Amino acid sequence: MTQTFTPERATDSPVRLRAAAAPGQPEVTPALEELYRGFERELLVPLWTEIGDLMPAHPRSRAVPHVWRWQQLRALAAQAGDLVPVGRGGERRAIALANPALGGRPFATPTLWAAIQYLMPGEDAPEHRHTQHAFRFVVEGEGVWTVVGGDPVAMRRGDFLPQAGWHMHAHHNATAEPMAWIDGLDIPFQYLTESQFFEFGRDEISDAERITPERSRSERLWGHPGLRPVAATEAAEAAAPGTPLLAYRWEHTDRALADQLALESEGFAGTVEAGHAAVRFTDPATGADVLPTVRAEMHRVTRGTETAPVRETGSSVYQVFDGSGTVTVGETSWSVTRGDLFVVPSWQPLSVRSEAGATDSDSGALDLFRFSDSPVFEALRLNRTHMEGTTR
Repeated sequence: MTQTFTPERATDSPVRLRAAAAPGQPEVTPALEELYRGFERELLVPLWTEIGDLMPAHPRSRAVPHVWRWQQLRALAAQAGDLVPVGRGGERRAIALANPALGGRPFATPTLWAAIQYLMPGEDAPEHRHTQHAFRFVVEGEGVWTVVGGDPVAMRRGDFLPQAGWHMHAHHNATAEPMAWIDGLDIPFQYLTESQFFEFGRDEISDAERITPERSRSERLWGHPGLRPVAATEAAEAAAPGTPLLAYRWEHTDRALADQLALESEGFAGTVEAGHAAVRFTDPATGADVLPTVRAEMHRVTRGTETAPVRETGSSVYQVFDGSGTVTVGETSWSVTRGDLFVVPSWQPLSVRSEAGATDSDSGALDLFRFSDSPVFEALRLNRTHMEGTTR
């Protein structure tokens, strides 16, 4: 039975109001104090005491800029691999980033989850499904296969593997070496909106799903640039929202970034700004973002380039895929290198200076993987971007 809270006295109420002498506030009198006690008893809060907090001049994120070092994350994940089993109950050996300003919750930002997941040789992570939209991004290694709806998909360095919510999925490590990668999900957003569902699948995948094909069925059907399979298009559009392509391979991403910079050097348009190439992962059936609540991009910043500071509503998590550089978020700066992850809260300016070269980057540039909650803000018409020195 649902209980209704009806305080008999103002002191029983969770609402606490304080009359204060301040510009724009009413004169503090015994009558005003009596009015406020009445508000407290009836669980009422007047706007005039809250407007500065509820309607600030610009976004004030509860999250703060922060960086996590890949070497430390990986060492702790390896330690967990020796101590923590994978199976029902824990489901995944995934270790989430906890933003230091979010009260110890396993949330990188108020809307985004990021975690390092670690699978030991021969291990299986059991099948399940959830409404949270998810992806995997591989900064190093190979050998783990994710099995989505019975389709085995290889995971290799540089690959981006999205998976829309409510699809059964499991993982297995087919090699003699452990492997780590990052998971990104919209768990905090669905937790905030109280919309999440979860369901167990099979405890074990079949032998047929343990095969290791060069390309998954989804890639064979959907992985051809600019070409939509006619027979499958209507089915894909009618299915749960999210891309039907389960793997975006690094060789294609790398070539696209390199071609943008080559065009720039030849005097043609194609980059975001001088020395800064970027691509967005999209749904081949619709051209929209790969997931309804998550945007994913790859950025390449050439050595010596410093990007213009950009502010955006909504939050982002970045991982350094290759190279090194200096990242500035708001008033905080860090030196970063391969694998490091950092958070950009809403409306905090971000700028990046590339210090990468042939000794620490295959491309000779700073390569950054980014995921954000931009689709949510765009759907609600709350998106806003400002690049310093422009009207954008």
